[in-house]
Amino acid sequence: MCNSSSMAQFLLLALADRRELQLLHFWLFLAISLAALLANGLILSAVACDHHLHTPMGFFLLNLSLTDLGCICTTVPKAMHNSLQNTTTISYTGCAAQLFFFVLFISAEFYLLTIMCYDRYVAICKPLHYGTLLGSRACAHMAAAAWATGFLNALLHTANTFSLPLCPCPNALGQFFCEISHILKLSCSHSGYLRELGLIVVSACLALVAFLFIVFSYVQIFRAVLRIPSQQGRHKAFSTCLPHLAVVSLFLSTGTFSHLKPPSISSPSLDLALSVLYSVVSPALNPFIYSLRNQELKDAIRNMMTGCFSGA
Repeated sequence: MCNSSSMAQFLLLALADRRELQLLHFWLFLAISLAALLANGLILSAVACDHHLHTPMGFFLLNLSLTDLGCICTTVPKAMHNSLQNTTTISYTGCAAQLFFFVLFISAEFYLLTIMCYDRYVAICKPLHYGTLLGSRACAHMAAAAWATGFLNALLHTANTFSLPLCPCPNALGQFFCEISHILKLSCSHSGYLRELGLIVVSACLALVAFLFIVFSYVQIFRAVLRIPSQQGRHKAFSTCLPHLAVVSLFLSTGTFSHLKPPSISSPSLDLALSVLYSVVSPALNPFIYSLRNQELKDAIRNMMTGCFSGA
């Protein structure tokens, strides 16, 4: 038996057993990381520099890009390092830091997506009150609340999880990054385990409330869109919601199925594929989804790149 005070490291799940596949995973993760860094970097620069994007949706999109970058930069570099060095270890401190930042960014992203749903609801269902309900001060307060909630959530879960006595040695996690559910499997404390489960239930209830708000908002949005007399007007209104709806669906479907899938179909390879989908692929795809359907954002990125090339 070993406890957290004597533990020096954890063993992460290897992405592959063969050296050739490990190197393939390294290059694949590198390509995904560079694409995500480039895409989110372009969005951040475009929103910051183009005054046409100084809108509530632009402000929330900027924050969403930060959470996407945070998610990828929290999990992918260590996985790339382990694949390149043919190892699976992560230090106790490194695991705690990885867990904290991943929960911070994933929680903040979910609450930001909920706020962005509210933005679409007000824009379509209450357009005359848009400037009042979503002024600069209100947007700043809502974004700060999303980040603060994510920070508090991450702090509580990390502090409680790593206060538990953990066993046995070696401390093998069935995941390629440090995740709460896999660390709890190493717990030797029944009371501490129940305490963390209580925190998870509270977080799940808050997430359920946010999810129900998203569903209710989109029901109202679709009802409002269907009342628009012209087909062109309906198409334009719906197209402003499509990127957000696609991002929310991808985020919730991959994350929910990864954690709530039936045990009968669970396997290490499926668990690994699903965890990569919701922790790496989903954040990497978000900027491309928004860029494809947002004409103002595409124009801003095009003008910015044209200006850079002409200046060079």
